[in-house]
Amino acid sequence: MKDEIAIPFSTDWTEDEIVTVANFFTQVDNAYNEGVKAGELLNAYKKFKEVVPAKNEEKTYFRDYDEQAEQSCWRTVRLAMEKDPEDVVRHT
Repeated sequence: MKDEIAIPFSTDWTEDEIVTVANFFTQVDNAYNEGVKAGELLNAYKKFKEVVPAKNEEKTYFRDYDEQAEQSCWRTVRLAMEKDPEDVVRHT
């Protein structure tokens, strides 16, 4: 992850919702660095979807993050879906 990433969020969200979304993006970043368990990433994604249920909004937030971080949220989630919950997701 680049040093200065502005986590995309809505000013309409509560502090807890912002933390939930930031946690998901942190899990994606972890998959690009040290790795993260698939179950942890998918749990963070599930909670993200509770805050951002609309697919078009999800795509917008993913695109904003992906462009800044030079990572892919959706590819990371998809990779986690293909693994057992205890398996590590790590982009190489």
